[in-house]
Amino acid sequence: QLQLVESGGGLAQPGGSLRLSCAVAGSTLDAYRIAWFRQAPGKEREGVACISRSGGLTKYADSVTGRFSISVDNAKKMVYLQMNSLKPEDTAVYYCATKDYCLNWVSVRYWGQGTQVTVSS
Repeated sequence: QLQLVESGGGLAQPGGSLRLSCAVAGSTLDAYRIAWFRQAPGKEREGVACISRSGGLTKYADSVTGRFSISVDNAKKMVYLQMNSLKPEDTAVYYCATKDYCLNWVSVRYWGQGTQVTVSS
């Protein structure tokens, strides 16, 4: 069973930054695309960012485009989500997940356990 472990969540002020990390165990990153999702209180889980195996192609939700950046380190089997210009509405539990494609936000194969991000003064 492939295992995904998120870290880096915490409390940030509006306008601040956080970097989330996703460690992948049990597989190499070339087998999947890695995506970040989030679930805010009272809302459905939504796709945030996705990255290709090479890291050359990325996909972002409209709400985070220009503020968030996804990257991959295949040697370390790590995927990162750099979150800048944070807004209170970014508050959510963030999950990394494996997908076959970045063309859409469905067809998730494995989920991490999530890490809490809170943006508040």
